[in-house]
Amino acid sequence: MSTREKILSAITANKPALVDIPVMDLQQVTSYDDLVAKFTATLEGIGGQVLHLENMNMLDPIINDELQNDRLVYNAMHDEKGELNSSQDATALEPVHKAFIKASIGVAENGSVWVKESQMVNRLLPFICQHLVIVLEKEKLVATMHHAYQQINVFEEGFGVFIAGPSKTADIEQSLVIGAHGARSMTVYLLN
Repeated sequence: MSTREKILSAITANKPALVDIPVMDLQQVTSYDDLVAKFTATLEGIGGQVLHLENMNMLDPIINDELQNDRLVYNAMHDEKGELNSSQDATALEPVHKAFIKASIGVAENGSVWVKESQMVNRLLPFICQHLVIVLEKEKLVATMHHAYQQINVFEEGFGVFIAGPSKTADIEQSLVIGAHGARSMTVYLLN
């Protein structure tokens, strides 16, 4: 018996018994009286911004104003010109100044939003743009990550991600850098 076979045999002989995954009682998990207030406070506490709009129609002039300037802006919610696609590489997306993306879920406890691959169109877009704008309906807010995972179907799409605030990193000398490996700012428009 080779050394490899001895090691594998020992591992098999000493393998612990399988244990069932614990069942979460969501009634016992943290809850908040006002999800909007908690989400807003948390996201603003980590450097993001939350703005409130009555409906999607109020967002159209904001997006149109951004599209009129000389900077590259992508609206992943409605790409009228068909300029955004999943095959674009980092070189093509590097000049993106602002990206508008709709999110599926907002989590009050940590200020994060869940964005599916189909919502971002290109996996690079939320991370390569200078300024990330997320559109989220207020009724899509949940209290905790436990609640969020209850709504996520990981088999629905090949990729999805939780995003919380602008990109930040700090070194041991306490120098904070914003936008080091992602967007420099994150604004969430909460729709009624």
